[in-house]
Amino acid sequence: MTTLEAAQMIEEAFRRTGVRRTPQRFFVMEHLLLRRDHATVEELCAAVNRDNAMTSRATVYNTLHALVEAGLVIEIMLDGKAARYDANLEKHHHFICDNCGSVEDVEWFDLPPEMEKKQFRAFEAILRGKCIRCQ
Repeated sequence: MTTLEAAQMIEEAFRRTGVRRTPQRFFVMEHLLLRRDHATVEELCAAVNRDNAMTSRATVYNTLHALVEAGLVIEIMLDGKAARYDANLEKHHHFICDNCGSVEDVEWFDLPPEMEKKQFRAFEAILRGKCIRCQ
């Protein structure tokens, strides 16, 4: 995805959801779309501050909260560690590397047919192991 494509997607998403466009919200969303690495607040704060005037950690937290509430970003809580954030709203699962902690998207797969009669509130598979870099 190019920066221009990301900008167009963000503007449309903000219009569609009624999220007020602020520079901080735009930059945080842009970094999430372009990075695709499920960044933490600290990582996002550092990235936004490299490209932009100083933005506080509290502003990044508040921005992420607003984006999660609007349904534009998913918060991923993993084993009591720092939350990670994902702007990929397509159905997918996650793979977590036991060695380096990286989080990768995994293509969606459905539950086995015998599970279809149950009523689920949510379904997310988290696969764990070693990523290609750590093998």
